[in-house]
Amino acid sequence: MVEDRASFTLRQGIAAVAFLGLALGLALVTPSIEIAWVSGLLVLTIYLFAFEVVGVDVAALTIMVLLGLTTLFAPYMGLEEGLVDTRKIFDGFASNAVMSIIAVMIIGAGLDKTGIMTRVAAFILKVGGTTETRIIPIISGTVGFISSFMQNVGAAALFLPVVSRISARSGLPMSRLLMPMGFCAILGGTVTMVGSSPLILLNDLIATSNHALSDDQQMHAWSLFSVTPIGIALVITGILYFVIAGRFVLPKGARDNGTTASNTMEYFQDIYGIDYNLFEIVVPGDSELVGKHLEDIESSNRIRIIANKRSGQETRIGPNTLARDTGIESGMVLGIITA
Repeated sequence: MVEDRASFTLRQGIAAVAFLGLALGLALVTPSIEIAWVSGLLVLTIYLFAFEVVGVDVAALTIMVLLGLTTLFAPYMGLEEGLVDTRKIFDGFASNAVMSIIAVMIIGAGLDKTGIMTRVAAFILKVGGTTETRIIPIISGTVGFISSFMQNVGAAALFLPVVSRISARSGLPMSRLLMPMGFCAILGGTVTMVGSSPLILLNDLIATSNHALSDDQQMHAWSLFSVTPIGIALVITGILYFVIAGRFVLPKGARDNGTTASNTMEYFQDIYGIDYNLFEIVVPGDSELVGKHLEDIESSNRIRIIANKRSGQETRIGPNTLARDTGIESGMVLGIITA
């Protein structure tokens, strides 16, 4: 760990020197001092984003603050005025593109909290079984559809738990499922105007440019589904590529040879770290358990309740889905792991 950190720090230092040399080189060939300072800030931005010296959000705000400070230090920088009008520094937060991206990320987080991704994983396993050639197109098509209505990064992050569950239950190496998912998330963003940041920015740029154009030169902004035909063609091509050429281009996983599906107990042993048996019980009306909490009976009976279902309600399953202070009711169905 120490050696890895030292190696990463060394790479950061070497990259910093290289980027500094690049910035100085650009400053020497630029026709004006303003362009030289802008080029230097651009190189600094690329360095901070590429090597994550600080968080991406911190890097973005740092560059924004530096642009504002150029107004204060303009005389010392050889500038007549700042690079950016201080009254317009925060105008980016009023952009339709920025607000759209933020809204889509919020939607993605909400979908993840609802537990819908667990159902998606179960559905994919039900339809695709444990065969790689069937699971990959289903995963790719699903994430492509999701990313068409939310940001590519958000769709990929949202689908990571799904791929993890599918890999654990099917026995397929996760490394062979992640690459098709990632690329189809990128391609899926081209299906609509809200799925890809560049398309959102381009549409916003068209609307902004129209203010400076005469009536006969106005450009028409794209609608939500203007790019759909092209996007669908790209997604289908990507899926076919991974289905046909996947065996040659996808990384070889440790479980590629002789892969078989994990059974239910193997899955729970991996998740909960125990080697017990799984039971399903129905709580009768006269049981002493009625009115108690799950955590109460778990500690006293050395069991682990991993699922429950109330009458007329949906089944709740998983380590992060079932609250330990859930009350036990008459007729409740419990999934229990015990010796």
